[in-house]
Amino acid sequence: MTRLRRVASLAMPALLASTCTFFTMAPPVATAAPCLGGTGSLGSSGSGQGINPIPWLNGSDGRLPELRGKTQAIAHITGPRSPNDTIGRFRVLGTDLGIMWDNGGGEILTAFGDTVGLSDNPLCGLVGDWRSNILLRSSDKDLTDGMGIDNSPVDLPNHSKEIIQSQKIPGVEQTVIPTTGISVGAGPAATQYINYMSVRSWGAPGEWDTNASGIAYSVDNGENWVTDPLTLRPNVPGTGAENFQMGSYVKHDGFVYAFGTPSGRSGDARLSRVKEADIRNLSLYEYWDGKAWVKANATVAAPVIPGPVSELSVQYNEYLGQFVAMYTDAGNSVVMRRSDHLESGWSEPEVLVSSRDVPELYGAYMHPWSKGSDLYFLATTWSDYNVMLLRTNLAD
Repeated sequence: MTRLRRVASLAMPALLASTCTFFTMAPPVATAAPCLGGTGSLGSSGSGQGINPIPWLNGSDGRLPELRGKTQAIAHITGPRSPNDTIGRFRVLGTDLGIMWDNGGGEILTAFGDTVGLSDNPLCGLVGDWRSNILLRSSDKDLTDGMGIDNSPVDLPNHSKEIIQSQKIPGVEQTVIPTTGISVGAGPAATQYINYMSVRSWGAPGEWDTNASGIAYSVDNGENWVTDPLTLRPNVPGTGAENFQMGSYVKHDGFVYAFGTPSGRSGDARLSRVKEADIRNLSLYEYWDGKAWVKANATVAAPVIPGPVSELSVQYNEYLGQFVAMYTDAGNSVVMRRSDHLESGWSEPEVLVSSRDVPELYGAYMHPWSKGSDLYFLATTWSDYNVMLLRTNLAD
Protein backbone atom coordinates (compact mmCIF):
# COMPACT_ATOMS: atom_id res chain seq x y z
CA MET A 1 0.00 0.00 0.00
CA THR A 2 1.28 3.47 -0.83
CA ARG A 3 1.64 5.44 2.39
CA LEU A 4 0.09 8.87 2.03
CA ARG A 5 1.82 12.10 2.91
CA ARG A 6 -0.49 13.33 5.62
CA VAL A 7 -2.25 11.78 8.58
CA ALA A 8 -5.53 12.61 10.19
CA SER A 9 -3.87 13.67 13.43
CA LEU A 10 -3.83 17.24 12.13
CA ALA A 11 -7.37 17.50 13.49
CA MET A 12 -6.46 16.30 16.97
CA PRO A 13 -6.20 19.68 18.76
CA ALA A 14 -9.74 20.57 17.77
CA LEU A 15 -10.99 17.10 18.60
CA LEU A 16 -9.50 16.96 22.05
CA ALA A 17 -10.51 20.49 22.98
CA SER A 18 -14.12 20.12 21.98
CA THR A 19 -16.99 19.57 24.39
CA CYS A 20 -19.59 19.26 21.66
CA THR A 21 -22.39 16.72 21.67
CA PHE A 22 -21.45 13.87 19.40
CA PHE A 23 -23.29 11.45 17.22
CA THR A 24 -26.74 10.58 18.51
CA MET A 25 -29.70 8.63 17.28
CA ALA A 26 -31.91 11.71 17.07
CA PRO A 27 -33.96 12.11 13.87
CA PRO A 28 -32.08 13.79 11.03
CA VAL A 29 -33.06 17.11 9.59
CA ALA A 30 -33.93 17.00 5.89
CA THR A 31 -31.76 19.82 4.58
CA ALA A 32 -29.29 20.17 1.77
CA ALA A 33 -26.39 19.92 4.23
CA PRO A 34 -27.88 18.04 7.18
CA CYS A 35 -26.48 17.83 10.63
CA LEU A 36 -25.97 14.40 12.04
CA GLY A 37 -29.10 12.49 12.78
CA GLY A 38 -29.96 8.83 13.18
CA THR A 39 -27.70 7.66 10.45
CA GLY A 40 -28.51 4.38 8.90
CA SER A 41 -25.75 1.90 9.26
CA LEU A 42 -25.03 2.89 12.82
CA GLY A 43 -28.70 2.44 13.59
CA SER A 44 -28.68 -0.94 11.90
CA SER A 45 -25.84 -2.07 14.10
CA GLY A 46 -28.28 -1.98 16.90
CA SER A 47 -26.77 -0.14 19.83
CA GLY A 48 -29.35 2.57 19.96
CA GLN A 49 -26.96 4.67 22.04
CA GLY A 50 -25.04 7.80 21.12
CA ILE A 51 -21.76 7.11 19.39
CA ASN A 52 -19.12 9.08 17.58
CA PRO A 53 -16.33 8.07 15.21
CA ILE A 54 -13.52 9.75 17.15
CA PRO A 55 -11.83 6.96 19.11
CA TRP A 56 -10.04 9.21 21.58
CA LEU A 57 -13.37 10.71 22.62
CA ASN A 58 -15.52 7.59 22.81
CA GLY A 59 -13.48 5.53 25.27
CA SER A 60 -11.49 3.66 22.62
CA ASP A 61 -7.85 4.10 21.71
CA GLY A 62 -8.70 3.50 18.06
CA ARG A 63 -6.07 0.85 17.56
CA LEU A 64 -6.55 -2.23 15.43
CA PRO A 65 -7.75 -5.30 17.35
CA GLU A 66 -5.05 -7.81 18.20
CA LEU A 67 -6.31 -11.13 16.89
CA ARG A 68 -4.90 -14.60 17.36
CA GLY A 69 -5.32 -17.44 14.90
CA LYS A 70 -5.88 -17.40 11.16
CA THR A 71 -7.26 -13.84 10.93
CA GLN A 72 -5.35 -10.60 11.48
CA ALA A 73 -6.31 -6.95 11.29
CA ILE A 74 -4.04 -5.24 8.74
CA ALA A 75 -4.83 -1.51 8.60
CA HIS A 76 -7.50 1.12 8.95
CA ILE A 77 -9.02 2.20 5.64
CA THR A 78 -10.96 5.23 6.89
CA GLY A 79 -10.97 7.52 9.90
CA PRO A 80 -8.48 9.26 12.20
CA ARG A 81 -5.98 6.37 12.26
CA SER A 82 -6.08 5.61 8.55
CA PRO A 83 -2.91 6.32 6.51
CA ASN A 84 -5.32 7.26 3.70
CA ASP A 85 -6.10 10.57 5.48
CA THR A 86 -9.76 10.30 4.61
CA ILE A 87 -10.53 13.27 6.87
CA GLY A 88 -8.28 15.70 5.04
CA ARG A 89 -8.74 14.30 1.53
CA PHE A 90 -12.44 13.39 1.52
CA ARG A 91 -13.91 14.80 4.74
CA VAL A 92 -14.66 11.28 5.89
CA LEU A 93 -14.26 11.08 9.65
CA GLY A 94 -16.46 8.01 10.11
CA THR A 95 -18.19 5.53 7.84
CA ASP A 96 -19.02 1.83 7.57
CA LEU A 97 -19.46 -1.24 5.33
CA GLY A 98 -17.09 -1.00 2.35
CA ILE A 99 -18.65 -3.07 -0.43
CA MET A 100 -16.01 -3.80 -3.07
CA TRP A 101 -16.07 -4.85 -6.70
CA ASP A 102 -13.70 -4.83 -9.68
CA ASN A 103 -14.69 -2.03 -12.08
CA GLY A 104 -13.40 -3.90 -15.14
CA GLY A 105 -10.68 -1.30 -15.69
CA GLY A 106 -8.01 -2.00 -13.11
CA GLU A 107 -9.64 -0.47 -10.05
CA ILE A 108 -11.61 -1.55 -7.03
CA LEU A 109 -14.69 0.55 -6.35
CA THR A 110 -15.81 0.57 -2.73
CA ALA A 111 -19.24 1.80 -1.59
CA PHE A 112 -19.70 2.85 2.01
CA GLY A 113 -22.78 3.46 4.13
CA ASP A 114 -23.73 6.48 6.22
CA THR A 115 -20.74 8.81 6.41
CA VAL A 116 -19.86 11.72 8.67
CA GLY A 117 -17.21 14.42 8.72
CA LEU A 118 -16.05 17.37 10.76
CA SER A 119 -18.84 19.92 10.66
CA ASP A 120 -18.50 23.62 9.79
CA ASN A 121 -22.00 24.25 11.12
CA PRO A 122 -21.89 25.42 14.77
CA LEU A 123 -25.45 24.15 15.24
CA CYS A 124 -24.31 20.63 14.38
CA GLY A 125 -21.51 20.31 16.92
CA LEU A 126 -18.12 18.90 15.95
CA VAL A 127 -19.34 15.87 14.01
CA GLY A 128 -21.82 16.35 11.17
CA ASP A 129 -21.77 16.56 7.37
CA TRP A 130 -23.92 13.44 7.02
CA ARG A 131 -23.95 11.67 3.67
CA SER A 132 -25.99 8.48 3.24
CA ASN A 133 -23.29 6.87 1.11
CA ILE A 134 -19.99 7.57 -0.62
CA LEU A 135 -17.60 5.84 -3.03
CA LEU A 136 -13.81 5.44 -2.88
CA ARG A 137 -11.51 4.07 -5.61
CA SER A 138 -8.36 1.98 -5.24
CA SER A 139 -5.79 0.52 -7.63
CA ASP A 140 -3.69 -0.97 -4.81
CA LYS A 141 -2.71 -4.56 -5.59
CA ASP A 142 -0.41 -5.03 -2.60
CA LEU A 143 -2.75 -5.52 0.34
CA THR A 144 -0.15 -6.86 2.75
CA ASP A 145 0.12 -3.51 4.53
CA GLY A 146 -3.32 -2.09 3.81
CA MET A 147 -5.48 -0.77 1.00
CA GLY A 148 -4.51 2.58 -0.49
CA ILE A 149 -7.27 4.91 -1.65
CA ASP A 150 -6.63 6.86 -4.85
CA ASN A 151 -9.62 9.17 -5.18
CA SER A 152 -13.35 9.63 -4.73
CA PRO A 153 -16.26 11.29 -6.53
CA VAL A 154 -16.53 14.75 -4.96
CA ASP A 155 -18.99 17.63 -5.00
CA LEU A 156 -16.59 20.10 -3.39
CA PRO A 157 -12.80 20.05 -3.12
CA ASN A 158 -11.74 17.32 -0.67
CA HIS A 159 -15.35 16.30 -0.01
CA SER A 160 -16.72 12.88 -1.03
CA LYS A 161 -20.21 13.34 -2.32
CA GLU A 162 -23.33 11.35 -1.61
CA ILE A 163 -23.59 9.19 -4.73
CA ILE A 164 -27.21 8.04 -4.27
CA GLN A 165 -29.35 10.72 -2.71
CA SER A 166 -31.77 10.10 0.14
CA GLN A 167 -34.60 12.16 1.58
CA LYS A 168 -33.32 11.86 5.19
CA ILE A 169 -36.85 11.98 6.59
CA PRO A 170 -37.61 9.42 9.36
CA GLY A 171 -40.64 7.29 8.55
CA VAL A 172 -40.44 8.24 4.87
CA GLU A 173 -36.88 7.59 3.77
CA GLN A 174 -34.26 7.89 6.46
CA THR A 175 -31.28 6.87 4.36
CA VAL A 176 -30.14 4.88 1.30
CA ILE A 177 -27.50 2.21 1.85
CA PRO A 178 -25.57 0.27 -0.83
CA THR A 179 -25.64 -3.49 -0.28
CA THR A 180 -23.69 -4.88 -3.26
CA GLY A 181 -22.01 -3.77 -6.47
CA ILE A 182 -20.76 -5.15 -9.77
CA SER A 183 -19.46 -4.08 -13.19
CA VAL A 184 -20.68 -5.30 -16.57
CA GLY A 185 -18.33 -4.82 -19.51
CA ALA A 186 -14.66 -3.90 -19.47
CA GLY A 187 -12.54 -0.78 -19.60
CA PRO A 188 -14.11 2.61 -20.34
CA ALA A 189 -17.23 0.90 -21.69
CA ALA A 190 -18.00 -0.84 -18.40
CA THR A 191 -21.17 0.05 -16.53
CA GLN A 192 -21.14 -0.01 -12.74
CA TYR A 193 -24.17 -1.21 -10.79
CA ILE A 194 -25.08 -0.82 -7.13
CA ASN A 195 -27.97 -2.56 -5.46
CA TYR A 196 -29.20 -0.36 -2.63
CA MET A 197 -31.89 -0.37 0.05
CA SER A 198 -34.12 2.59 0.87
CA VAL A 199 -34.48 2.54 4.66
CA ARG A 200 -37.77 3.87 5.99
CA SER A 201 -36.99 3.55 9.70
CA TRP A 202 -34.72 1.83 12.21
CA GLY A 203 -36.17 -0.54 14.77
CA ALA A 204 -34.79 -2.68 17.56
CA PRO A 205 -31.13 -3.76 17.36
CA GLY A 206 -30.58 -5.64 14.09
CA GLU A 207 -33.99 -4.66 12.72
CA TRP A 208 -35.08 -2.03 10.23
CA ASP A 209 -37.83 -1.45 7.69
CA THR A 210 -37.10 -0.75 4.05
CA ASN A 211 -39.29 0.88 1.46
CA ALA A 212 -37.68 -1.05 -1.36
CA SER A 213 -34.43 -2.16 -2.90
CA GLY A 214 -33.31 -0.95 -6.28
CA ILE A 215 -30.46 -0.61 -8.75
CA ALA A 216 -28.42 2.49 -9.50
CA TYR A 217 -25.97 2.56 -12.39
CA SER A 218 -23.02 4.64 -13.55
CA VAL A 219 -21.45 4.91 -16.98
CA ASP A 220 -18.53 7.11 -15.84
CA ASN A 221 -16.75 4.84 -13.35
CA GLY A 222 -18.90 5.77 -10.39
CA GLU A 223 -18.67 9.54 -10.73
CA ASN A 224 -22.41 9.98 -11.28
CA TRP A 225 -25.24 7.56 -10.56
CA VAL A 226 -28.77 7.14 -11.89
CA THR A 227 -31.44 5.20 -10.02
CA ASP A 228 -33.68 3.07 -12.22
CA PRO A 229 -37.30 3.07 -10.95
CA LEU A 230 -38.07 -0.04 -13.00
CA THR A 231 -35.67 -2.03 -10.78
CA LEU A 232 -37.44 -1.25 -7.51
CA ARG A 233 -38.51 -4.21 -5.39
CA PRO A 234 -41.06 -2.82 -2.89
CA ASN A 235 -40.90 -4.41 0.55
CA VAL A 236 -44.38 -5.93 0.37
CA PRO A 237 -45.03 -9.26 2.14
CA GLY A 238 -46.08 -12.11 -0.10
CA THR A 239 -44.58 -10.72 -3.29
CA GLY A 240 -41.17 -12.35 -2.93
CA ALA A 241 -39.57 -8.92 -3.24
CA GLU A 242 -39.41 -8.70 0.55
CA ASN A 243 -36.69 -11.38 0.45
CA PHE A 244 -34.45 -9.33 -1.86
CA GLN A 245 -34.05 -6.09 0.08
CA MET A 246 -30.30 -6.59 0.54
CA GLY A 247 -28.02 -8.35 -1.90
CA SER A 248 -24.73 -9.83 -2.98
CA TYR A 249 -23.75 -10.01 -6.66
CA VAL A 250 -21.57 -12.73 -8.21
CA LYS A 251 -20.71 -13.06 -11.91
CA HIS A 252 -20.61 -16.66 -13.16
CA ASP A 253 -21.06 -18.28 -16.59
CA GLY A 254 -22.46 -15.13 -18.21
CA PHE A 255 -24.98 -14.53 -15.43
CA VAL A 256 -25.14 -12.12 -12.56
CA TYR A 257 -26.20 -14.22 -9.59
CA ALA A 258 -27.98 -12.03 -7.05
CA PHE A 259 -28.33 -13.30 -3.51
CA GLY A 260 -31.05 -11.65 -1.49
CA THR A 261 -31.97 -11.27 2.16
CA PRO A 262 -34.83 -9.42 3.87
CA SER A 263 -34.24 -6.14 5.68
CA GLY A 264 -32.56 -6.59 9.03
CA ARG A 265 -30.10 -9.20 10.20
CA SER A 266 -32.16 -12.34 10.81
CA GLY A 267 -33.28 -13.57 7.39
CA ASP A 268 -32.33 -16.48 5.12
CA ALA A 269 -30.38 -15.91 1.90
CA ARG A 270 -32.13 -16.71 -1.37
CA LEU A 271 -30.81 -16.71 -4.93
CA SER A 272 -31.75 -15.25 -8.30
CA ARG A 273 -29.86 -14.83 -11.55
CA VAL A 274 -30.06 -12.89 -14.82
CA LYS A 275 -27.90 -12.50 -17.92
CA GLU A 276 -25.32 -9.76 -17.37
CA ALA A 277 -26.77 -7.52 -20.07
CA ASP A 278 -30.26 -7.79 -18.53
CA ILE A 279 -29.41 -6.86 -14.96
CA ARG A 280 -31.93 -3.98 -14.94
CA ASN A 281 -34.78 -6.07 -16.35
CA LEU A 282 -36.56 -7.69 -13.39
CA SER A 283 -38.89 -9.64 -15.70
CA LEU A 284 -35.93 -11.71 -16.94
CA TYR A 285 -34.66 -12.80 -13.52
CA GLU A 286 -34.82 -16.46 -12.57
CA TYR A 287 -35.23 -17.73 -9.01
CA TRP A 288 -33.92 -20.94 -7.47
CA ASP A 289 -36.84 -22.85 -5.91
CA GLY A 290 -34.65 -25.56 -4.38
CA LYS A 291 -34.73 -27.80 -7.44
CA ALA A 292 -34.84 -25.66 -10.57
CA TRP A 293 -34.74 -22.13 -11.91
CA VAL A 294 -38.12 -20.42 -12.25
CA LYS A 295 -38.49 -17.29 -14.34
CA ALA A 296 -40.06 -14.05 -13.10
CA ASN A 297 -41.53 -15.41 -9.86
CA ALA A 298 -39.67 -14.28 -6.76
CA THR A 299 -42.19 -15.96 -4.45
CA VAL A 300 -40.76 -19.41 -5.24
CA ALA A 301 -37.23 -18.53 -4.14
CA ALA A 302 -36.11 -21.03 -1.50
CA PRO A 303 -33.46 -20.41 1.16
CA VAL A 304 -30.00 -21.48 0.03
CA ILE A 305 -28.16 -20.30 3.17
CA PRO A 306 -30.16 -20.51 6.40
CA GLY A 307 -30.44 -17.39 8.51
CA PRO A 308 -29.61 -15.37 10.29
CA VAL A 309 -27.50 -14.00 7.44
CA SER A 310 -26.32 -10.44 7.97
CA GLU A 311 -24.71 -8.28 5.26
CA LEU A 312 -23.74 -11.08 2.90
CA SER A 313 -20.66 -11.12 0.65
CA VAL A 314 -20.16 -13.95 -1.89
CA GLN A 315 -17.38 -14.56 -4.42
CA TYR A 316 -15.46 -17.35 -6.11
CA ASN A 317 -12.12 -18.17 -4.48
CA GLU A 318 -9.43 -19.52 -6.80
CA TYR A 319 -7.32 -20.96 -4.00
CA LEU A 320 -10.17 -23.07 -2.63
CA GLY A 321 -11.73 -23.74 -6.02
CA GLN A 322 -15.08 -22.96 -4.38
CA PHE A 323 -17.52 -20.17 -3.80
CA VAL A 324 -17.19 -18.45 -0.44
CA ALA A 325 -19.96 -16.71 1.49
CA MET A 326 -19.05 -14.37 4.35
CA TYR A 327 -21.38 -12.68 6.83
CA THR A 328 -21.97 -12.08 10.52
CA ASP A 329 -24.05 -14.68 12.37
CA ALA A 330 -26.52 -14.52 15.24
CA GLY A 331 -23.69 -14.24 17.75
CA ASN A 332 -22.13 -11.35 15.80
CA SER A 333 -19.12 -13.42 14.73
CA VAL A 334 -17.77 -13.18 11.18
CA VAL A 335 -18.27 -16.57 9.56
CA MET A 336 -17.49 -18.19 6.21
CA ARG A 337 -19.21 -20.98 4.27
CA ARG A 338 -17.96 -22.79 1.16
CA SER A 339 -19.68 -24.53 -1.72
CA ASP A 340 -18.98 -25.93 -5.17
CA HIS A 341 -22.29 -24.49 -6.34
CA LEU A 342 -24.10 -21.25 -5.68
CA GLU A 343 -27.50 -22.95 -5.44
CA SER A 344 -26.72 -25.59 -2.83
CA GLY A 345 -24.18 -27.54 -0.85
CA TRP A 346 -23.02 -24.77 1.46
CA SER A 347 -20.79 -25.99 4.27
CA GLU A 348 -21.34 -25.38 7.93
CA PRO A 349 -20.16 -21.92 9.02
CA GLU A 350 -16.53 -21.49 10.04
CA VAL A 351 -15.75 -18.65 12.45
CA LEU A 352 -13.12 -16.23 11.13
CA VAL A 353 -13.45 -13.54 13.80
CA SER A 354 -15.21 -14.39 17.04
CA SER A 355 -17.42 -11.83 18.76
CA ARG A 356 -15.50 -12.74 21.92
CA ASP A 357 -12.44 -11.11 20.37
CA VAL A 358 -14.16 -8.21 18.57
CA PRO A 359 -17.72 -7.91 19.88
CA GLU A 360 -18.55 -4.87 17.72
CA LEU A 361 -17.49 -6.11 14.29
CA TYR A 362 -19.99 -6.19 11.41
CA GLY A 363 -20.30 -5.89 7.65
CA ALA A 364 -17.56 -8.25 6.38
CA TYR A 365 -17.05 -7.74 2.61
CA MET A 366 -14.42 -9.64 0.62
CA HIS A 367 -11.80 -7.98 -1.57
CA PRO A 368 -12.03 -9.22 -5.19
CA TRP A 369 -8.24 -9.19 -5.62
CA SER A 370 -7.45 -11.61 -2.81
CA LYS A 371 -4.73 -14.00 -4.00
CA GLY A 372 -3.50 -17.42 -2.93
CA SER A 373 -4.37 -18.49 0.58
CA ASP A 374 -4.85 -14.88 1.76
CA LEU A 375 -8.48 -13.81 1.89
CA TYR A 376 -8.80 -10.07 2.49
CA PHE A 377 -12.00 -8.39 3.63
CA LEU A 378 -13.25 -5.11 5.05
CA ALA A 379 -15.26 -4.84 8.25
CA THR A 380 -16.49 -2.13 10.60
CA THR A 381 -16.23 -1.69 14.35
CA TRP A 382 -19.16 -0.06 16.10
CA SER A 383 -17.22 1.96 18.69
CA ASP A 384 -14.86 3.56 16.16
CA TYR A 385 -17.40 3.65 13.31
CA ASN A 386 -14.71 3.13 10.71
CA VAL A 387 -13.60 0.44 8.30
CA MET A 388 -10.49 -1.73 8.49
CA LEU A 389 -8.84 -4.36 6.30
CA LEU A 390 -8.45 -7.88 7.68
CA ARG A 391 -6.80 -11.00 6.30
CA THR A 392 -7.61 -14.66 6.84
CA ASN A 393 -5.13 -17.39 5.92
CA LEU A 394 -7.15 -20.11 4.23
CA ALA A 395 -4.24 -22.55 4.49
CA ASP A 396 -4.44 -22.71 8.29
